[in-house]
Amino acid sequence: MFAHHITINYRESYGTFACSCIAFNHESPRRAPEFVTRKVSRQVARIKLGLADKLKMGSLDGQRDWGFAGDYVRAMWLMLQQPTPEDFVIATGVTHSIKQLLEIAFSHVGLDWQKHVEIDPALLRPTEDNLLTGDASKANKILGWKPTVTFEQMVRMMVDSDLSLLSKPAALAAETFIAGD
Repeated sequence: MFAHHITINYRESYGTFACSCIAFNHESPRRAPEFVTRKVSRQVARIKLGLADKLKMGSLDGQRDWGFAGDYVRAMWLMLQQPTPEDFVIATGVTHSIKQLLEIAFSHVGLDWQKHVEIDPALLRPTEDNLLTGDASKANKILGWKPTVTFEQMVRMMVDSDLSLLSKPAALAAETFIAGD
């Protein structure tokens, strides 16, 4: 919140061309593996390649407004091309559950997610917001921005990237070392 408000303050006080972007969850194969989308895509790839058997998860009920990071970067670029700086929310406006994420990722590699996913109570978050959705109507109206990559395409892209990364000999050697550690 501080960054958002200081951006507005500098824009109004000093005439700085500054935009604030509230970007909802934006994902890609470059996302860090501690985030749930990469945790899923990476482990699905490991299971498909025979490097793992299970994926431990917390609640599957949480819903997020997940979009492709490349689309969000395009929105940010469009923000900076405007004659007047403004603040925008960037989001798809569509939510998907973690269960849907699992279904898409596992089915993409021909596996049944229910045979590989284990619910681990230690991974449950007691204060989890179950539904997060953004409204990017201002970005659509002023910037002409809309996401171009669907949730399904993004999940498949992430799984394919992890399959490719983990299929390389050096990656397999590292995975074998880590799994045996």
